[in-house]
Amino acid sequence: MRDPHGHRRGLLWVVAVALIVQPAFADEPKPPDVDAVLAKLDDLYRSTSSIARVELVVVTPRSTRTMRVKAWTRGEDKALIVVESPSRDAGTATLRVGENLWMYLPRVAKTMRIPPSMMLGSWMGTDFTNDDLVKESSLRKDFVARIDKRSSSPAGWWLTLTAKPGVVGRWARIDLLVSDDMLPVEERHYDRKLRLARTLTFDTVKKLSGRTLPTRMVVTPAGETDKRTELTYGELALDVDVPESTFSLSRLERKR
Repeated sequence: MRDPHGHRRGLLWVVAVALIVQPAFADEPKPPDVDAVLAKLDDLYRSTSSIARVELVVVTPRSTRTMRVKAWTRGEDKALIVVESPSRDAGTATLRVGENLWMYLPRVAKTMRIPPSMMLGSWMGTDFTNDDLVKESSLRKDFVARIDKRSSSPAGWWLTLTAKPGVVGRWARIDLLVSDDMLPVEERHYDRKLRLARTLTFDTVKKLSGRTLPTRMVVTPAGETDKRTELTYGELALDVDVPESTFSLSRLERKR
């Protein structure tokens, strides 16, 4: 038997469904501005200048070792990294000025220039690279980025970054997860053959120097779950006075 009110019920059903579904779309956050995300990440730990103390813990199947370093940066193109402990490595220093990179080895009183092709080489036997420590590469300048997809847990967005043509000594691709607060959560780095090389995770969000940021990073090489390097910020001062003379070969080779 035909329901005389069937037509009306059909309309009510459509309206009800629309009211239920519409808020779900309305509540869906809009994708972030890609350039704004990359600019924030490039600036997050250095700003116009910075002085930091960090601890690195290198874990391998056979041993665990700890290093403490102090770092100075100025602008986007100057950085000095000095090992403070352990004593056998103390005084080892890395200097970046523009596209030039040097490492000073106090045990042999020798300064070596590191070529651009070695930017992805291991820094001091850790799973971090030279580029990680001196931050020569720029996500904003060296990569083309796009929003890939929404992440529900944790809430955020996956971005795909592809190295621009002609960029030397960089990852070919980076898959980057940022939170809705535009803080880094995870990075997956791929080599020139697009093989996953390592995963970098960020956690322990705190406020340092008035800025909220992850204070702990962990690098895990692909396929090596029993090997990793942890980096933890103990101190971070941003937008402080860092003299130009800090970034000189004489400062690099200074006895400490």
